[in-house]
Amino acid sequence: MPDPRPVTPLGIAADLLEQVEKRLAGVDGVGDDVRADLARATSLVAGLDPYVAAVTSPASPALEALETRTRQADWGTRTEQAGLVLEQEMLSGHVEGRFLAFLVHATRARRVLEVGMFTGYSALTMAEAVGAGGSVVACELDPATAAFAQDCFASSEAGERITVEVGPAADTLVRLADDGALFDLVFVDADKPGYAGYLDAVLGTGPDDPGLLADGGVVCVDNTLLQGEPWAATAGSANGRAVAAFNERVAADPRVEQVLVPLRDGVTLLRRV
Repeated sequence: MPDPRPVTPLGIAADLLEQVEKRLAGVDGVGDDVRADLARATSLVAGLDPYVAAVTSPASPALEALETRTRQADWGTRTEQAGLVLEQEMLSGHVEGRFLAFLVHATRARRVLEVGMFTGYSALTMAEAVGAGGSVVACELDPATAAFAQDCFASSEAGERITVEVGPAADTLVRLADDGALFDLVFVDADKPGYAGYLDAVLGTGPDDPGLLADGGVVCVDNTLLQGEPWAATAGSANGRAVAAFNERVAADPRVEQVLVPLRDGVTLLRRV
């Protein structure tokens, strides 16, 4: 099973520090104090994620199995077949999964909407947390990836609480709004250029468009640090520019109160005000 590449600001920084340490190993003239400081910085940065994972509640056996299947899948071939970028690093994973489950419990959410499901780790996490009688509607663009997730759900009792909607999420959100659906918690983890439109669909745009978020509901948006691109001195990708624009838009949006939590690749929590 290949190791996932670093895709969070912390993971990237740890990888860079480790590379610098290796390059300086045979270099003369570097002071011992500099090497000691570099070693300490590497230890602090590289050790944080493993420590956080070690002291966080464990994942269920069903989630561990889903993660293993996702890590073992041939995403190169699946990407070619789907015409989309698919990779194991898109999986939310253990700590973010426990964060979402905790959020479901804390908000007492019973109706959850996920925009962007991938192989279903976060959907199954939230389905376990909503308990009997709760429900999760999960949107996934790629039919093959949706089938992969549903096959994983079939081995879990909580998987029965998940309804998978296959197709463009924007179309699904319009249909859900037309049906009068409301959700206590919405998790957005889809294509980054679409984030602003998804948030508008969830919050609604006015009295004639109340949106999909129930009174007192919470929106959680993933990857809002996007590998550090919104602030770091790098060339930046289209996704990085989209997330930077989304963050600026949210920061200036009078409809919401928000906080960006530096968990993995960043999650922004929003509520109506």
